[in-house]
Amino acid sequence: MSRQGGRTAVITGTAILAALVVVFDYALKFSGLKIPFPWMPTLKFDFTGIPILLSFLMYGLPSAFTTSLIALFAIVVRSGDLVSASMKALSEFTTVLGFATGVWVCNKFNLQSIQLRGISWFLGVTLRIIVMGAANLVVLPIFYGMSQEFVYASIPLTAIFNLLQGSLGIILAAFLHEAVGRRIGR
Repeated sequence: MSRQGGRTAVITGTAILAALVVVFDYALKFSGLKIPFPWMPTLKFDFTGIPILLSFLMYGLPSAFTTSLIALFAIVVRSGDLVSASMKALSEFTTVLGFATGVWVCNKFNLQSIQLRGISWFLGVTLRIIVMGAANLVVLPIFYGMSQEFVYASIPLTAIFNLLQGSLGIILAAFLHEAVGRRIGR
């Protein structure tokens, strides 16, 4: 993972990726192309996590945090739903945080590229699943009036959704990062 350029390049790159988060969110929402998770249609697959993870891979954790905040603000502006927007931003940033932890562990122990990918993917989706499970236990009863029994019963389904959505973001972002790196000769 290389972070090229100075401060201006980081700010510019972060701004471009944050704009891409907004474009993905608005385009998929208004085109109706967000794909509902079959067992819980309120959960929908989208691509907003890709530029957020790309911002980490290209520019570091502060950039990923910034793009996550932009996702939160864009969703609030579009929907007026601060709770849902916060949950989306939290899910994407915790994926990045877990992934970043995997990168740190692999660098600390000089692990190979394939180990880096596996460990980073595992920690990214695992942290997402754990944090979102805990967040659902608090948020769904308080803000959406769902019973604790329903929330507990839905944890396995939300875990599967978060595994799939987190994996989609990680795999596509890693692929794009490597493709861009090869294209520009890194």
